[in-house]
Amino acid sequence: MTILNTTTNAQVKTQNNNLWVHYVGKVNFNKKLSFTLEATKRNTEWGQKPQQWFVRPSIDYNINKMFTASIGYTHYKTFSYGSPAIFKSPVEEDHIWVQLNGKYKIKSSTIQTRLRDENRFIGTDRIYRNRLRFMALYTHPIIKKLDATLLSFVIGDEAFFNVGSYSGKSLINQNRIIAGFAYNFNKNNQIQINYIHQNIWNYSNTILESNPTIRVSYFQTINISKHEQSKK
Repeated sequence: MTILNTTTNAQVKTQNNNLWVHYVGKVNFNKKLSFTLEATKRNTEWGQKPQQWFVRPSIDYNINKMFTASIGYTHYKTFSYGSPAIFKSPVEEDHIWVQLNGKYKIKSSTIQTRLRDENRFIGTDRIYRNRLRFMALYTHPIIKKLDATLLSFVIGDEAFFNVGSYSGKSLINQNRIIAGFAYNFNKNNQIQINYIHQNIWNYSNTILESNPTIRVSYFQTINISKHEQSKK
């Protein structure tokens, strides 16, 4: 971790080098209803020190071919890391959230969007804060075999917005610039390796983290419904 500079308004800018390991598993019960479990282990100093972990289950409903609505829960534990640290001791946090996913085809490419409203309950005092997140992700195939895509290029951005008078001194809570590659083992199993540049503004807007991040993600789909199994 390196302190890069101090701005004129006394905001300290810091850098943490992150390594994240990420899993997303989805179980399709039928054409409309599914269950998703997401879990992440995040470390700083390229994996040497703990930063954060979370688990995130949700129930998902396919409105149509383009849109999926979800309701879910997340439990976080964030450790004290960096100097200065945003949190002086480990902090646990619970979210109850709703989201809308969109998926749009442009020839062979795909644009995915996600809007999530997070109701946050932070620390032992259960301090309430509200946050909106919006992500846009563009995926373009690079290598195909027959009609199946093997390797794709991924690029996008996710912005986190503070909502309400108790949610933070800055409008933006986080921003993540995302770029990387996705490899499909088959239609139900994918691995992604992404570079993410993560910016985080603390509650009082006195610390800005600017963090180079490598994220390794594994995506898995399990089809229980007879309809989905027959499509294999």
